[in-house]
Amino acid sequence: MLEEPSIRFRRTCIALLSALVAICCASLIALATTAAPIPFDPAVFHVFFDPQRLAIAAVIALGFALIGISFIFAPPTIGYYVAIYLYAMLLSFLWLNCFSDLDYNHTLAGISAFSSGALFLLPVLFWTRPLSIDFRLSSAAFDKLLVVLLCFASVTVLAGARYSFSFVAIDEMAAARENLATPRVLNYLLAMMISSLLPFAFAGLVARRKHMLAALAIGLQFLLYPITLSKLALFAPFWLIFLLLLIKVVEFRLAAIVSLLLPMLVALLAVLLIGGRAGLPFSIVNFRMIAVPAVALDVYNHFFSRNDLTYFCQISVVKAFVSCAYDAQLSVIMQQHYRLGNFNASLFATEGIASVGPWLAPLVVLGCGFVVAIGNRASAGLSPSFVLLSGAMLPQVFLNVPLTVAFVTHGVALLYLLWLVTPRSLLEAEPGAAHS
Repeated sequence: MLEEPSIRFRRTCIALLSALVAICCASLIALATTAAPIPFDPAVFHVFFDPQRLAIAAVIALGFALIGISFIFAPPTIGYYVAIYLYAMLLSFLWLNCFSDLDYNHTLAGISAFSSGALFLLPVLFWTRPLSIDFRLSSAAFDKLLVVLLCFASVTVLAGARYSFSFVAIDEMAAARENLATPRVLNYLLAMMISSLLPFAFAGLVARRKHMLAALAIGLQFLLYPITLSKLALFAPFWLIFLLLLIKVVEFRLAAIVSLLLPMLVALLAVLLIGGRAGLPFSIVNFRMIAVPAVALDVYNHFFSRNDLTYFCQISVVKAFVSCAYDAQLSVIMQQHYRLGNFNASLFATEGIASVGPWLAPLVVLGCGFVVAIGNRASAGLSPSFVLLSGAMLPQVFLNVPLTVAFVTHGVALLYLLWLVTPRSLLEAEPGAAHS
């Protein structure tokens, strides 16, 4: 049974969610009005603001904010953590949708996104019944698994360093990455290390109080940046340390909200108070983390309102059996048409809008929600702090790549399996954390 949240928790959660909604909207206004100088032109990304449409945007944002009430009653699960970020992204799209200069049916797109968000939250927040499994690792086997993961990560880092190892500035990262010639299999392994395997090893080692090995895991995370030259690799070690400190002082659900709210608030205040010198952190957090995935929804709605839908043929397995209107990856096609870089998009844009269009997207997103919520069931009974740390990178993954890419390329499916076989006797949930 779900526990009744305390009055104090309700009030705190409502205050934090309200602040998050306000900060998302304020950040987009700052972007559009060039109050926040960043190394990108907001107009190129179709980020605009018109004071005459402020009332409409505010009403829509307020309406979607009411859906956030579900976070008050949801239990602490990995789905809760992921949902906070996707909720903020959808809110940002609904705001941008009121001012976008791209020509498509904005009313239909808004209704589709609103419905998709509501349906997605249902399973992701509340489908938490534990999976039945007879096999769990023993304590000794779990400790050996953590060491094996570190060894495997070390070998992967050494293999990757043979092909590339260079430190470049953030603004030069994309150009330098074009020259990488890392084998595809190794690229998959590196992505899994960044997103799933090293965070799991770090969380397990912290929980088992093996601090020197946990520090080694963070060190390996740092080494993945000069090999992959990806923003996620650069971001990962700092994010793991931030969440480790945060979960020690704040309850899981509040930590999930604060993990997004606090960086956005600090970056927004900094850029408003000191101007251009704070443009880089604002660009990384408020713009790149939340606004760009929202822009992707805007772009995908525009592109697929006048071009053929994919009907899931962007998935390589499906493409092998059916005809497809597109030979190149969607990220490449978007770059060719909009010149915004080779960026992928979330399940809302890819499995939703690109595959079936705005009318059917909410139903597909609901199905995706059940797939994401398998993580709740696989990790049920584990300590929320362990689940948060081991799944630390999942919001960034789900914000920026399709569901299928997240599960295969970034190792989310493997992470779910690791949670499932992790011994509960070692990492039991705190009292009141397990719900069904």
